[in-house]
Amino acid sequence: MVKKKKKKAQLPFRLNILFFVVFLLFSTLILQLGVVQILNGEDYQEEVNRTIKDKTKIPVPRGRVLDRNHNVVVGNKPLYAITYTPAKGTTAEDRLKVAKKLAPYINMVPEKDELSLRNKKEFWYLIHEDEAKSRITKKEIEKLDTGEEYQTILDRITEKEASGFTKEQKEVINIKKELDKAYSLTPHIVKNEDVTPKEYARVAEHLDELPGINATTDWKRTHPYDETLRSIFGSITSREQGIPKEKEDFYITRGYSRNDRVGTSGLEAEYESILRGRKEQIQYTTNKDGLVVDSEVVVEGERGKDLILSIDMEFQKKVDQILREELKKTIYQHPNPYLSEAYAVVMDPQTGELLAVSGQKYNRDTNDFSNVAYNTMYAAHRAGSTVKGATVLAGYESGVIEPGQSFYDAPIKIAGTPEKSSYTGGALGWMDDLSALQESSNVYMFYIAMRMAGDFNYEHGQKLQYDPSSFTNLRNYYSQFGLGVPTGVDYPYESSGYEGSSKIGGLILDFAIGQYDTYTTMQLAQYVSTIANDGYRVQPSFAKTIRKPTPYEDKLGPVYKSLNTEVLNRVTMDQNLIERVQEGFRRAFQVPGGTAYSYFADKEYTSAGKTGTAQNKYYKRENGVIVDSADTLNLNLIGYAPYDNPEVAFAIIVPNTGINNSYHLNDVIGEKILDTYFNLKEKRNEEQNEGTETE
Repeated sequence: MVKKKKKKAQLPFRLNILFFVVFLLFSTLILQLGVVQILNGEDYQEEVNRTIKDKTKIPVPRGRVLDRNHNVVVGNKPLYAITYTPAKGTTAEDRLKVAKKLAPYINMVPEKDELSLRNKKEFWYLIHEDEAKSRITKKEIEKLDTGEEYQTILDRITEKEASGFTKEQKEVINIKKELDKAYSLTPHIVKNEDVTPKEYARVAEHLDELPGINATTDWKRTHPYDETLRSIFGSITSREQGIPKEKEDFYITRGYSRNDRVGTSGLEAEYESILRGRKEQIQYTTNKDGLVVDSEVVVEGERGKDLILSIDMEFQKKVDQILREELKKTIYQHPNPYLSEAYAVVMDPQTGELLAVSGQKYNRDTNDFSNVAYNTMYAAHRAGSTVKGATVLAGYESGVIEPGQSFYDAPIKIAGTPEKSSYTGGALGWMDDLSALQESSNVYMFYIAMRMAGDFNYEHGQKLQYDPSSFTNLRNYYSQFGLGVPTGVDYPYESSGYEGSSKIGGLILDFAIGQYDTYTTMQLAQYVSTIANDGYRVQPSFAKTIRKPTPYEDKLGPVYKSLNTEVLNRVTMDQNLIERVQEGFRRAFQVPGGTAYSYFADKEYTSAGKTGTAQNKYYKRENGVIVDSADTLNLNLIGYAPYDNPEVAFAIIVPNTGINNSYHLNDVIGEKILDTYFNLKEKRNEEQNEGTETE
């Protein structure tokens, strides 16, 4: 029997066909992916980049600065502006095209020939690219990176080739120069200082043909009071400068763009975070051709907050005028080649609010003054007898003297040092602590210093028994009043003064009468305020409050933050001892024999304070080299008023007034400052009362 052959199954063959087809499909897919990824990857990625949503941050105006009476002292002037915001991947050729299209609508012809040779060569390169590239060989290119290759090509463009441009071409070069400064997706000001309404309108009408260009508004910082306190307000960078290069990382990490304007000095820098504002953020959607197809404001912009100062600008201007007038008068009536500057700080001793800060420097060559108010915090000088209040209090607290204790004021002679005396050169007689402050006895302070140094048994002509640590002890007492330490004023920088390094025994006597260490005018103002304020040392402050911005330049927003008085320390001395020094200061101004009696005793207000004269060495420098020197005097004054409830304290330093200057410039300035303060207060009270009656 013949067996039938079994029929073989067809399924395996069909499966093979199926697997083969799938294999071909996967191979095709992988090949396509390779083409997309390797050959066309950059093109597709560029298209993705040009169609994603990008955010642009639009700068806003800075906050204003106003004085305590809400007068604008630093503001903003609105300007028309033409800006350029390049898309990602924008090339030099793209910017050139935009520059050519923009040129007919704005005037940016450079004055004279301000364009650099490089700018001209780069322009020539763009319009003669093939010829320019032919000037470098392939072998050279292989040895150079991209930057070196480009620079080599520029070097081979001759000056003659880069100089034969027409006026219109130079304008295009100038515009492109500005466009080249722009960063991707960051608005850059192409022109703003002198954009005319006509230019603004023309550009606005043709925005659809000017990719990246916008007709918008900008602002410029203004100072309505001209140079008054200008050095205190400080400066900001320009659009061209942008953020400082040395601090680029600092600003970028805080949301700044490279072309943002920032405060670089003064209060503009100190309160940068307050004044900068919040940028408006716009989200753009662009198509593959780089055209904007949609935009949306995702974060509303808000200009910077307003900073309200404690400064009274009307009073400030009057203080500036007093310093200028008295300086000039003294220079001409009492000829002195060294006198040229004067400083004054006026503050509320209870709150630390600065009411006026003035520094005036006279230039004999131009017969004009410059505002150097910042030197009230930067420049330190010997303070003379103004520090005697701190010396007496140090004597009380250290236990070397008691209230009412007397010493006989006669010239002091320490072995190996010149004879030292009070200002008369002779003897003032018996002095207690109050009369020593009233009549400014140096010898009384010498006894305090000697005792603090460890010598309680002074003998004329004998060597001083001396402990070097006495310098540190005395400085520690002084520092409680703000002498020799930072005041804490809200300003980017302040000097702590100069601390003498020598510890020779006799110098402790000079230290006790303000003839050794140096202090700033701001430190002296804090020191006298501490005495007037019953031993509470408060931080001097320019700022009073911070206000939220409003859309209206003539209105103030609600209070964002009030800057309260900050008490830095309370001196570690009994109240009755501080009151005793206050009485000594009152006698210096109000009792016959007081060193400032003739200037302050007949006023309607009762004031107190201390005069100070310090020996000083004047050095004349030319190109950093000392060419002359002379012995001069610093005339200083500190004070406060009213005596029973102080509301104003002041410090005055007039360096290099000459020797034996009979005109007490410090006292005259102090008298006029207090007179002005109380006259202005009375005038305002009368105006307020009249306004109330009218209502």
